[in-house]
Amino acid sequence: MTKLVQSFLPTHGFPPGDNAVTITTDDSHQATSALVDLTPIPSDLTTLYWVISEASLPDVDSGYFIHSPATAAGHFREYGPAPIDSEWIALVFASDGGGHLFAIGDSGQIWKSATASWFDDFDVAATSLQDFLEQLGGRIANQL
Repeated sequence: MTKLVQSFLPTHGFPPGDNAVTITTDDSHQATSALVDLTPIPSDLTTLYWVISEASLPDVDSGYFIHSPATAAGHFREYGPAPIDSEWIALVFASDGGGHLFAIGDSGQIWKSATASWFDDFDVAATSLQDFLEQLGGRIANQL
């Protein structure tokens, strides 16, 4: 991440935004537990939320944002699960700078909304959360 921020100004001609990965705290652990109580979520997402609480990467491509467990729970309460026919439940946990949403289904697959809408079609974006994070890491590496 440091290399991305250091190389950003010479590469793009303007300074980077606030790129940050936030490590968990007691509050985010409580929010993760509350999210698990609210809806069943895949263990991979629970594990991620026990390590990081959120990430804001506005300078990676058009931007990537992993929502905090509290934000994911609030969105779930407001909008419900993402409407993906093949998934019993799909929780929106991230978004990009174009407003597209990323949801993790009970299958563990990651889905991306076709448009910037909670209620539009979702297409498979990654086979797993690990695959999604590896793709994101590749995007970061490609910008160095």
